[in-house]
Amino acid sequence: MLDIKELTKEVHTNAERQEFVKTLMSGFIDPKHYAIFLYNQLICYSTVERYAIDNGLFKDTEGLQRAEHIHYDVKTLWPSDNPPLITQSTADYCKHVDSIKEDPQKLYCHIYARHLGDLSGGQMIKRKTPGPNRYYQFKDGQVKEWKNIVRERINGYLNVYQHTIVPETKLVFEYATRLFAEMKEIEPYLDSLIRVLEGKGGSGSTMPEENKAPSNVGQVMTSEYMEKNPLEQ
Repeated sequence: MLDIKELTKEVHTNAERQEFVKTLMSGFIDPKHYAIFLYNQLICYSTVERYAIDNGLFKDTEGLQRAEHIHYDVKTLWPSDNPPLITQSTADYCKHVDSIKEDPQKLYCHIYARHLGDLSGGQMIKRKTPGPNRYYQFKDGQVKEWKNIVRERINGYLNVYQHTIVPETKLVFEYATRLFAEMKEIEPYLDSLIRVLEGKGGSGSTMPEENKAPSNVGQVMTSEYMEKNPLEQ
């Protein structure tokens, strides 16, 4: 039987080796930096999970959905009424997910790459990052059971739809890599960026000249899929 883990190992490993992952695992990440990262995760997970629910993809893992828990963590770490920035990779990712919203096999690639990661490496990140971290909390017994279910299902799809499952799963890891890179890029001017976001509603477009943001960071999604700031919910 084909194994999706082996077929996507290179791109998965590349994501894990990003410098921002070291920051996550350092135990010293700035809480508001982490909140910006989580906010982007919230946008991504909300989009994926809405379509996954529409396609019945959580029927055998009800409770695996993470958006509600990420929302709680962001609200705790980001008290400002103005939302953090949405990066370009997040905007691009959500547009891509919109394009596959009626393709359950492709959508499940996102559950595999994201939610299985939360059940695995996320358990280590939970011990190193600030806030309540409900994002990575599961009930006793759920982690092992849900890992097995997700692996079985994705590999079942893989053996029938290999030509679409492998590229789609790799794409999820590539988007994760882009977000990690964006989060690393904002580190040198994090304090200035946070002041702008908290004071001007998250446009991220007006930075002090000496702290000018890279062109691919700080983009705000003009969203056809996010009708309002999820922190207001």
